Amino acid sequence: MQTAREAGRILAERFGRRIQITQKGLIDLVTEADLAAERLIIERIGSYYPRHAVLAEESGATVREGAEASEYKWIVDPLDGTTNYAHGYPCFCVSIGLEYKGKIILGVIYDPTRDEMFAAEQGEGATLNGRTIRVSEIDDLNSALLCTGFPYDVRDRGDFGRHFVNFINHAQAVRRDGSAALDLAYVAAGRFDGFWEEGLRPWDVAAGALIIEEAGGRVSHYDNADFNIYKPPLLASNGLVHEAMMRVLTM
Repeated sequence: MQTAREAGRILAERFGRRIQITQKGLIDLVTEADLAAERLIIERIGSYYPRHAVLAEESGATVREGAEASEYKWIVDPLDGTTNYAHGYPCFCVSIGLEYKGKIILGVIYDPTRDEMFAAEQGEGATLNGRTIRVSEIDDLNSALLCTGFPYDVRDRGDFGRHFVNFINHAQAVRRDGSAALDLAYVAAGRFDGFWEEGLRPWDVAAGALIIEEAGGRVSHYDNADFNIYKPPLLASNGLVHEAMMRVLTM
């Protein structure tokens, strides 16, 4: 948690200033803050767990000397919500997950703008700033507040617009904040009742998926198959509106 907090401090210190921004794709950005926060996280992991592997958004997969024998992999997004960050919109976070033998066992999401630390350990429940959190008790999709994100290749995804319109017509409201990790944390905390998105990457969802499950929620693929962080899409909910959301996704 301390490492996520330190990385968040780097983001907060540079937020709102003139920073260097690089285009990774047509609408995909990377900032110098991403890179600085990622360096810090990787250095911290290396100092404590030198044999562990790391998968980070900006630097990709890193295997240190001896790490090939490790069954542990840290999955890091140093700045989820980069476009928001680059535009001065205060909705972004640090996300760190730990995978062991192919299963996520630890997840941390830190929002430096609100000083909110969402965390979970497999089998130990989920917390927000040390206090236990649970998913919402909304059981009717018509009363549900949902969230989603627009994948970077949204212009090439014909189904996305249909799903978006259908959920607008079947839920109480839909939000799009631009940070998948924070959206997932908010589902875990009961602020949102459900989330769906295509085109996500492992570092977007590793921590958030575990936090939701440990908060009593449900995570799956659109067709209810077991969720795999390496194979989107993702459907997450409080569990009570999950079936209804799956039905909407088939419309």
